[in-house]
Amino acid sequence: MIKAIIFDFGNVFINLDIEGAIKHTFNQFKIDSLSEEMTAFNSFYEQGLISTEEFIEFYVENFPNISSEELIDIWNFMLKDFPKHRLEFLKDLKTSAKYKLILLSNTNELHIDFIKRNIPFYDEFKNYFDAFYLSHEINLRKPNRDIFNFVLNENKLNANECLFIDDNEDNCNTSKSLGIETWHIHPGTEDVSNLFKIKKGLF
Repeated sequence: MIKAIIFDFGNVFINLDIEGAIKHTFNQFKIDSLSEEMTAFNSFYEQGLISTEEFIEFYVENFPNISSEELIDIWNFMLKDFPKHRLEFLKDLKTSAKYKLILLSNTNELHIDFIKRNIPFYDEFKNYFDAFYLSHEINLRKPNRDIFNFVLNENKLNANECLFIDDNEDNCNTSKSLGIETWHIHPGTEDVSNLFKIKKGLF
C-alpha cells in the first residue's frame, strides 16, 4: 500500500527542454560536447559543493567571450512553463491527506532563483509538500543511492510503501533497486495529473 509519493520537479511539474538546451549550449559555446571538467562542475553545482559565484567564474574563465549574464541565460534555457493543472492536481492530492508528499529534485540555485521569479505560485507549490528536497541544499544528487536512503530515513518510510515519479531512467533504476515503486514518466505522452489512471493498479 502506497503511503508516500516522491516527485521529481523537472518534466513532472515544470516542463523542460533538455535537448533544446543542449543544442543551444553547444551553439553558444561553440563546442561539440561537454568536457569532463564541465560535467564535473555541473555536478558539483547541483550538489551545492561550489557556489553560484564559483560556478559562473569557472565558465567565464573558460569562455571569455560569454558574459555572466549570457551564461545565466544559457544555463536557464531549459526551464519552460509550469502548467497550472498540475498545481491543481497537487492541491487536490494534498487536500485528500491520503499520502505523504515529497519533492526530490536535482537542481541548483540559479534554476530555483529563475523559477521563483517566473512562476508566481512557486511558494504555494512548495507548501503542498510535506518535505521538499533540492539537491544543492542537501548536498546529495540522484541517481546515487544515498539520496534515496536519506529521504526514506528522514521521513521514516518503508521503501515498498513509496512511489517515486521521475523522467530520468537512471534515477528510476536506483529507486527500483531499493524496492521503491517507480513511475518512469514520459513527458511527451504522460502527465503527472493522470497518476491515478496510469498507475491505478498501485492504489
